[in-house]
Amino acid sequence: MAEQHRGQGDADSEGEAYEVVDLTEYAHNQQWWSRVFGSNSGPIAEKYSVATQIMMGGVTGWCAGYLFQRVGKIAATAVGGGFLLLQIANHSGYVQVDWKKVEKDVNKAKRHLNKKANKAVPEINTFIEGATEFVKRNIVLSSGFVGGFLLGVAS
Repeated sequence: MAEQHRGQGDADSEGEAYEVVDLTEYAHNQQWWSRVFGSNSGPIAEKYSVATQIMMGGVTGWCAGYLFQRVGKIAATAVGGGFLLLQIANHSGYVQVDWKKVEKDVNKAKRHLNKKANKAVPEINTFIEGATEFVKRNIVLSSGFVGGFLLGVAS
């Protein structure tokens, strides 16, 4: 695979030895995703073919995207419908809403959430780092999931 050569003819390379490496044999032994994403592309990459990983990621992504779309529509309908009914009841005189108190309570809740969010930052960063590492180690599966998720949301 490698051949030893000595520099000839050049004044600069006289007496220097260099090695010529034939990469074609090495390239045939390596899988294409190992060349693109590195040799350690995750445990799933070692067990399943690329087509299987993309299919598994795509199917699970599509299911997650479809559920996300359906649950999102139901939640938006419930929140919007509740707000609409509250406005109709307020306008009709069935309910009197103290909007100043609502605003005060919302601001209090925002301050409370900000305090809690600042305390949870290290835990969130740890989770994000773990998720990023998983995506890097399983890039083929992750890209299939993202594609499937987008198709699921769109369907």
